[in-house]
Amino acid sequence: MVRARVRGSGPLVCAASRLAAGIRGYPAWVRGAPEEDDVAEPGPMKKIVDRVVEAAEGIPSGQRPRMPGAPSTEPPQVAEPTEPRAPLPPKPDQLAPAPLSAAGRDTGAPADAASQNGGYLTTAQGVRLPDSDHSLKAGPRGPVLLQDHHLREKIMHFDHERIPERVVHARGAAAHGVFRGYGTATGVSKAAFLQEGVETPVFVRFSTVLGSRGSADTVRDTRGFATKFYTGEGVFDLVGNNIPVFFIQDAIKFPDVVHAAKPHPDREIPQAQSAHDTFWDFVSLHTEATHHTLWNMSDRGIPRSYRMMEGFGVHTFRLVNAEGASTLVKFHWKPKAGVHSLVWEEAQLIAGMDPDFHRRDLADAIEAGSFPEWELGIQTFPDTPEQTFAGIDLLDPTKIVPEELAPVQPIGVLTLNANPTNFFAETEQVAFHPGHLVPGIDVTDDALLAGRLFSYLDTQITRLGGPNFAQIPINRPHAPVNDMLRDGFHQDAVHSGVAPYKPNSLDGGCPFFAGPGEHAFIEHPVPIAAAAKVREAPATFADHFSQPRLFWLSLSPVEREHVIAAYTFELSKVYEQAIKERVLTVLARVDEVLCREVAQGLGLPAPQAPAGAQVEVAPSPALSQVGQRWPATGRVLGILTATTSDVGVVRQLREAARDAGLMPLIIAPTGAPLADDLAVQRTYAAARSVEFDALLVAGAPTRGADDHGARDAKSGAVAGGQPALDSRAVLLANEAYRHAKPLAGLADARALWAAAGVDPQAPGVFTGTDAARAVSALVEQLGTHRVWERFPATAH
Repeated sequence: MVRARVRGSGPLVCAASRLAAGIRGYPAWVRGAPEEDDVAEPGPMKKIVDRVVEAAEGIPSGQRPRMPGAPSTEPPQVAEPTEPRAPLPPKPDQLAPAPLSAAGRDTGAPADAASQNGGYLTTAQGVRLPDSDHSLKAGPRGPVLLQDHHLREKIMHFDHERIPERVVHARGAAAHGVFRGYGTATGVSKAAFLQEGVETPVFVRFSTVLGSRGSADTVRDTRGFATKFYTGEGVFDLVGNNIPVFFIQDAIKFPDVVHAAKPHPDREIPQAQSAHDTFWDFVSLHTEATHHTLWNMSDRGIPRSYRMMEGFGVHTFRLVNAEGASTLVKFHWKPKAGVHSLVWEEAQLIAGMDPDFHRRDLADAIEAGSFPEWELGIQTFPDTPEQTFAGIDLLDPTKIVPEELAPVQPIGVLTLNANPTNFFAETEQVAFHPGHLVPGIDVTDDALLAGRLFSYLDTQITRLGGPNFAQIPINRPHAPVNDMLRDGFHQDAVHSGVAPYKPNSLDGGCPFFAGPGEHAFIEHPVPIAAAAKVREAPATFADHFSQPRLFWLSLSPVEREHVIAAYTFELSKVYEQAIKERVLTVLARVDEVLCREVAQGLGLPAPQAPAGAQVEVAPSPALSQVGQRWPATGRVLGILTATTSDVGVVRQLREAARDAGLMPLIIAPTGAPLADDLAVQRTYAAARSVEFDALLVAGAPTRGADDHGARDAKSGAVAGGQPALDSRAVLLANEAYRHAKPLAGLADARALWAAAGVDPQAPGVFTGTDAARAVSALVEQLGTHRVWERFPATAH
């Protein structure tokens, strides 16, 4: 996607050009081409980049939407089109899977080669059809005939359109992008895609964990952050979460935690929530879950956007360099936009108003040219026989290593610059697996990771209909494939030869084994100490409370208030009193204040922790989301207008917001454009404050004709004592103020402030007459995401 302002330029073209330049100069095996074509032919990865550039540069600037969200590349006409024409091309922000064969060959086909073809409706066999509205019958009122092949084909396919959804991470959104290595990891890993300047196509899928595919985006939950790197040495999948720890230490408990967290099996409620008896019953008894649960109850459980979310590999991995030396690491994704969250009331309102909020936010940002970026970083640790660091067991996935003890070292940058062309073909069918590794990256003996190495491969058999899921276009490697795997459901490759076995002479001995010099994946030879077979955990795994206490003490006062509110809310939904009391005994071992405040909200006595249960730990400031400044680029600004608003001023505000990198949405009494170049994106009836990161008032919103209770239930929601003002606009300002968002208004906003209960002297509230200054004031305030000092915290 390219910004509409300049034809043939913009973030996507720049990123794609950088990608093309980054791949040039590297050997063919890095680019994904056969070595014999090193000079004569560019590899598939570069060709993919070239196609992105061509697509971006080939769109006239007048056709590029200034506002994202258009469903098609052309606006429709009112009458049904009847003149046959070719299918419309994908939107300029969309990218399809690379046109590679099942064996990883570049087919040379156009990017849309797999999309529908021709201007006439056909059967699946390519036979043109004259009608698809009526079944074949014996007369207009007669019985439907069995010979109706079109009816049978159409209904048969419709009956089988759905595939099993993922057991966890069913609800997701994804995007295409590019990863560029900094070269800073070459001392610890020989992975080619981490070399300086090498740029690798990627596909990233974000997700919730608990909910079904149709659940809401903003539920309190862990988020998945899975990245598929299409490297020249094969596919590497980094399958992580937005929380660095997990509920369990051993994969054998995975069915237990998921069964407990999913809806109750008798009523199938609640959907996509942890606020119910079975979840809290499990985590209060299985206390190794305490750390992850505390993160879930923090603001990390309700991110503002996928774009503003950290990612973690969770496990400890092993990197191996060119000399064969190994280093233990933890992977981190650091968003360049900062780590930000919703407040709980926002999350609940959005779940009803726009259940697709996170999906829409990601797609709109990419379409608008505000490409999300993350730096990939690693914490490094010596690969010692103990596999511990600073007393922390590196094989325990319920533990972190504070960044103050092991700083995160950036090794590359990820840019998401294109949306999928088809959700099902790409986002739904993409298959991740922690065992998809490349030379230079290996696993450790983490017992949770070991189970994932089995489970992620196994689950695709049912979900994607057989063992050939790697041949689905979105999963195809961008490297040569010669695997000797044959047949099975959905086999797309047409294998030649007669000898898919080793050794053979009939196929000339091909395929041959690769050695270290040919970039073979060779497992690192880790010594194994003498031991007996047991079902036990290491003694170091028994500490379930010091790190939850570390996390709690590292939070700012306002973040602690949110944790208290989250526990109180969730436990208030629990039916059994014994479970509530048991959770309080767990919290008592974490922190006295946390336990006391939650107990008070539940109306229960606060238990005392056993003597010495609360260990002394040093806080880790890196764990707090509050206290830093971040770019405001990509933030959504609501510009509230009125029938009396000066159109020139509104235009000035919109352009100033765009120049600052914001995404302005104009809110007006009705959907009628304010001027030929000033379309309205939201009406008073449709807008809600939760859509916006900041609010700018450009006129006194007089009461609209539809501002009455019979038409709009929001009418009168805030009793502001200003009957001349539209009560929906008053509610808009009131919510934004209570949610600690920056507010700005021109001089005629004062009446709205008074009606909405907005203190004009409060932090983050700007009132004046200078339009440019109003926008700059909001941009400055958005650097901290919220104006937290507006409402001081009381919990200490």
